[in-house]
Amino acid sequence: MYTATPGLVIGFHGCERSLRDDVINEREKLRSSLGKYEWLGHGIYFWQNNYERALDFATHPPNGRKLVNPAVLGAVISLDYCLDLLDTRHIQNLKRSFLTMENVILENGGKLPRNRNKGGAENLQDKVIRELDCLVIEYLHEKMCKDGKKPYDSVRGVFIEGTPIYEDAGFYDKTHIQLCIRNPNCIKGFFIPRQEEIW
Repeated sequence: MYTATPGLVIGFHGCERSLRDDVINEREKLRSSLGKYEWLGHGIYFWQNNYERALDFATHPPNGRKLVNPAVLGAVISLDYCLDLLDTRHIQNLKRSFLTMENVILENGGKLPRNRNKGGAENLQDKVIRELDCLVIEYLHEKMCKDGKKPYDSVRGVFIEGTPIYEDAGFYDKTHIQLCIRNPNCIKGFFIPRQEEIW
């Protein structure tokens, strides 16, 4: 009854300025990330209400890539039928999916992938290469489709990442809420974020 997240949220996507402008002018569409390491499975990724984090991602992209003109694309999003990993019920659903998937893989003599960190990371606990998490989420969606159930339109998760902001802090400098939009119809519109005006 409460799986549809009401209302709209704002998401920010760090990218090359030319891509931002092409999306705004409807010459290009954002493509789903399909890597086996994606934190929330396959889809289009946004930082929820976090322009600065999207800009940081565009300015310092992973894997040594370099964007010539880093920019941020804003989006108005309806999460619709959301696998919301801020909600206990969805967390338990994902846990059951893992246990089922684990049994299938082990019974067939397979091996589970692991979440891991890349070399030289500031915080070795971050585990930014999330092959296991991606596989579990994708397995859940595939199983729902096979069972004739409606798959989730989106996935939302909170990530405690980075380093403590002061000694013995429970707050970390890269903590964020991430959105993975599987159904592109959840994206209601795009915009170029503007600077705040003094008034």
